[in-house]
Amino acid sequence: MLASSTFDAGRALELARATLDIEARALEALKERQGDGFIAALGAMLACRGRVVVMGMGKSGHVGRKVAATLASTGTPALFVHPGEASHGDLGMVTPGDVVLAISNSGESDELAAIVPAIKRLGVTFVAMTGRVDSSLGRHADIVISSAVDQEACPLNLAPTASTTAQMALGDALAVALLDARGFRAEDFARSHPGGSLGRKLLMHVADLMRTGDAVPRVAGETLMAEMLREMTKKGFGFTAVTTSDGAVAGIFTDGDLRRLIETGADLRALRAQDVMSQAPKTIRADALAVEAADLMEQHRVTGLLVVDAGERLVGAVNSNDLMRAKVI
Repeated sequence: MLASSTFDAGRALELARATLDIEARALEALKERQGDGFIAALGAMLACRGRVVVMGMGKSGHVGRKVAATLASTGTPALFVHPGEASHGDLGMVTPGDVVLAISNSGESDELAAIVPAIKRLGVTFVAMTGRVDSSLGRHADIVISSAVDQEACPLNLAPTASTTAQMALGDALAVALLDARGFRAEDFARSHPGGSLGRKLLMHVADLMRTGDAVPRVAGETLMAEMLREMTKKGFGFTAVTTSDGAVAGIFTDGDLRRLIETGADLRALRAQDVMSQAPKTIRADALAVEAADLMEQHRVTGLLVVDAGERLVGAVNSNDLMRAKVI
């Protein structure tokens, strides 16, 4: 490997900016090249009864793995098959109901060319994403998507740079168009990402993390202040619900209410819950998303919420610590 004894920071920055300019222009030009081929590929993938099998060699193979992963996570079943391994048994992963998406900038990859006849015999829809629509791959494909670029960002115009950016962007374009056509929703995305933050936000409900039963602080309206404070201390929420005889929420008393009451100099011993509670407290239903509880707490600057049923009866409580433990916030 050749190395230079000097490093020209100015030239390096100039090359970096030139690279970004070249790739940005490549993507702009790529928009105008899309038309019937893109629509035909989209239609084939929407009608596909099996999976989209993505193939590619070298840098196109790395792009292909990402394209397959993006398709699979946005509602289009997909997998990546290495062309070199396909000719040694992995072609068995391809079934007649599949769509094959072969990615090659030159369209002349030996490994892909070697398995094209076998792919064609399977009767699958064969889509080529290539920089040369008149290449061997383009001529044998049922559908061709042009990924052509005018130049690579590499100063030698050799290393795949702008061409792989174009392939990646086209894969994203296919995935976005497909998810929209399928009516794919954020909830669907979350179901395929249950371990991620989006999954937690869109799949976790208040019922999954709220406290229930004896863990919920509650007192009757006639409860004296001393007993109410013991309930708050015991349950550790920093508040207690005040409920009616049938379990409906009548109000709430918080640590903040207590501090403000002390500042007035009132005699706390004679006070009852119904005398000092705040009416119409912020509540939420158990079937609400946990992220809705987080938004409600932030909006009203509170650290906890009472959870009620359809009849406004107390069924639980949730606070910011519960949301943090569940990594919702």
